[in-house]
Amino acid sequence: MSEVRRRTARIERSTSESSVLVELDLDGTGRTQIDTSVPFYDHMLTALGKHSLIDLTVQAKGDTHIDVHHTVEDTAIVLGQALREALGDKRGIARYGDATVPLDEALAQAVVDVSGRPYLVHTGEPAGQEYHLIGGHFTGSLTAHVLESIAHHAAFSMHVRVLAGRDPHHIVEAQFKALARALRAAVALDPRVDGVPSTKGAL
Repeated sequence: MSEVRRRTARIERSTSESSVLVELDLDGTGRTQIDTSVPFYDHMLTALGKHSLIDLTVQAKGDTHIDVHHTVEDTAIVLGQALREALGDKRGIARYGDATVPLDEALAQAVVDVSGRPYLVHTGEPAGQEYHLIGGHFTGSLTAHVLESIAHHAAFSMHVRVLAGRDPHHIVEAQFKALARALRAAVALDPRVDGVPSTKGAL
């Protein structure tokens, strides 16, 4: 009987701008331990882990006295790298995930393809959302940047659409929760899948 591979990853990345550690387990229960020094981002990554059922530990420190941009971006880069490493050759996965999630007046849809081809389509945020400063630190424009960084470094194709929303906090959180639920479906092991779910034989 062949041993089941643990779908986990641990990646550290240090630059002159930040130091990031991400550990994750794709077959977890949604346990999280998040400390990025950006409180609203902590809240979003906690939601991402909780609703994807991915156990997620994130420790990040950076030059937040200048701006939180570097720390937020670098954390997303490492998260994407960890997802890619944990998936390995992607044998047996469902590959696709699609979720639409409400948060009060906000509604967001995320569709994920674990394709090996990085791509992000991000639409629907209301005019001015990118300028809102949420929690005193997190600029609305960072949402698309986080999604783009994850998609690029995980090599996922992702479409994220805001379908409704008024409150800037809700608009961002609905997107993270929709992504979480789509990821949960896409990375799940499907017992009916034989090998890699691609006609090419590789993802």
